[in-house]
This record gives sequence, structure tokens and C-alpha cells, in this order.
Amino acid sequence: MIPPTKTKMKKWGLLMLLIFLLKIQQKAIVKAEDEFITIKGVQFWLNGGPFYANGFNSYWLMYEGSDPNTRHKVSDAFKEASDHGLTIARTWAFSDGGYRPLQYSPGLYNQQMFQGLDFVVTEAKKYGIKLILSLVNNYEDFGGKKQYVEWGKSKGQSLSSEDDFFTNPVVKDFYKNHIKTVLTRVNSMNGVAYKDDTTIMAWELMNEPRCTSDLSGKILQDWITEMASYLKSIDANHLLEIGLEGFYGNDNKQYNPNNLQEGTDFIANNQIHGIDFATVHSYPDQWLSGSTGEQQLSFHQKWVQQHISDTQNILRKPLIFAEFGKSYKLSSYTPSDRNQFYNITYSSIYSSASEGGPTAGGLFWQLLAKKMDNYRDGYDIVLGEDSYITGMISEQSQKLSKLRKKYRN
Repeated sequence: MIPPTKTKMKKWGLLMLLIFLLKIQQKAIVKAEDEFITIKGVQFWLNGGPFYANGFNSYWLMYEGSDPNTRHKVSDAFKEASDHGLTIARTWAFSDGGYRPLQYSPGLYNQQMFQGLDFVVTEAKKYGIKLILSLVNNYEDFGGKKQYVEWGKSKGQSLSSEDDFFTNPVVKDFYKNHIKTVLTRVNSMNGVAYKDDTTIMAWELMNEPRCTSDLSGKILQDWITEMASYLKSIDANHLLEIGLEGFYGNDNKQYNPNNLQEGTDFIANNQIHGIDFATVHSYPDQWLSGSTGEQQLSFHQKWVQQHISDTQNILRKPLIFAEFGKSYKLSSYTPSDRNQFYNITYSSIYSSASEGGPTAGGLFWQLLAKKMDNYRDGYDIVLGEDSYITGMISEQSQKLSKLRKKYRN
């Protein structure tokens, strides 16, 4: 072998130094992206700048992740999402009682199902997706507050309403134990406790909490206050949101669909200490049954703008449109209406974000991987199946990504 010249050795050394510096830079970027998302004013903050992101809901991730034969659906969904610029996923960290539950009974957990959630968290990190994990359901699907009340009855508690979930000390202790169990769970696949895992963006107290037995809102206000304080005593690093749909209390019920009240108060609930950001859901095709597509779009436009305005001027916190959709299974559906519905949502989000406002992103309901027809609920989106809606989703991801980079440069 001919010995290398000094010039070649110098070039080789410079090349190795450049590679070394690039690796350091890459590690710094990864480390920064692995930080906890925080709040600065009305914005999410990550890596020295505002955090904006397009996202989706997939409630089924833990369930499919718990079976090695179906785990590929989780991976496929995350890959499709990542390929289209989606970086936040909202999903269930609950399944109480019933078939293949996470929690068989108070404090008794199904380790196979927990390992499914471990897989979801690990796989999300692999694809650069942050998670919002919801801790219990308002509805009886996957157990919810009804199952907790039934457990309370089995322990000798005299309970007559599902809303006793919010007030009975025994039932509240069951739920607090679930909070602690999930937050302190050590992931069997990466050895990191959930409360220390930066892949998780935020916790959600309940999916769409409602307390119709007390339209004054006091019961739910007290419950949120107690549970926010308890959760933050275990995990002060992660963000916390309630899971609200956005219904106003009595003072502003005129903004609600058909003036309905659900015992929630978008303003008062989100002002509770420990609640880091606000959420809004939007399903005018459900809320305004019998209405025309045009009426639903008009309501949605006002609903979105009202919440952006109130979050900006009153709450002074970030805002995420955590669920929205339009079902193709309802008689009033037209593809044009759905496209306009998405356009209203996305353009309102981007307009707020680009002006330094509180709105950071939207999470459509719901993303499915291919060949998941049993999960089709009318609101489902399979990326690539409808080129127009897929294009809208990708474009929104790109616009928010560029905005994020703009503020960082």
C-alpha cells in the first residue's frame, strides 16, 4: 500500500472533523426536539421557538398495539402520518372493564394492553410524533365514568348517577389511582417512565367531560381543580388539558349549538390552575341535526372564531382544535361541504398562528391505516384514498412547518 501524502491526510482529517461536527449538530437537534413542550405566553414552545403542528386522532392505537399480529397497523398509521407532515396524535390511555381492557377493575391492570400502549409511545417517537393521552371517557365506550360508578357500587357505595363519578370520594380515588398508574408506568420497551417521556406532549383528564346533572358547572369545576392539582403533583413536566368540546356556561350559552348546556364552561374551566391549554371539538353535523350543510358551515365558522377570540383575549393560553370532522354517512353530507369544513378549520388555525395568536394546530377525527374497514365511522380519513382531502392535510402540515421554521430563524 502506498502511504498517504500529507495533503491527503489533511483532507481526510478535515472530512472526519466535518462528519464529527455534523453528528454533534444532529444530536443537538434530536436532543432539543426531545425536550418537553412548554408554554410561553399564548404559544407552545419547543427548541427556542413556537411549536405549531398538524395532527390527528386514532383512539384505537393501544388496542391494536397490544396484539403482535396487528401492531403493524400502528406503525403503518404513524408512517403515513409522518409522510404527510402530521406530528401530533391523540389517543386513549384508558379502557376500563369489558373486553380486553387496560384496567380489569380498580387497580388491576392488563399488562398485555399496557405493553400495547408502551409500543404506541415507542413507535410514536420513532416517527417524530408527539402524543396527547386521554385518561378516561365521559361515555360508556371503553368503560368510562359509567364503569367507574359501577365499580363504586360494587364497593358498597350508594350511587344513582353516572355523574357521581365527579363527586364520590371512593370513585375519585379509583380515578386518581389510574392517573398515578399511567403516569408512573415504566415503558417495557424503552425503560422510560411515562412522566419522563418527552414523546408525550400532554395529558387529557377526560374525553369530552359533561355533567348535565349540574348545569351551574360547579361540580365539574371542582373536579377539574382537584384532578389537575393531583396530576401535576405527580408530573409537573408535561402539559395538561381537560378534554373539553368548548361548550360555554350559562353566561355565554348563546354561542353553543341550540343554546345547549352540558355542565361545562369553556372560560371558567380553562382558567383553573394547572390547565395549560384549551381544546375545542366541532361536530355541527351531530349537534345541529336536521340542519343544512350551509347552516353547519356557518355555525362552524362562528364556533371556531369565537373560541380563538376568547382564548386570545380572555384565557391567554394556547389552543388546539383537538377533534373535528364531518361524516360521509349522514344524509346531509356532500364532499364539497366536507372540503369547506376542513378549509375553514385549517385556514382559521393558520391565520391565528401566523399572527402570533394562540391557535397551534388541529387534530382531525380520525386517521386509519389501510384495510381497517371495521373502524370506519364516517369521519375516518385514510391518507391517499381521497386525493383532495389528503392534499389539504399535507398542505396544512407544510404551512405550519414553514411557520415554525420562520420563527426559529
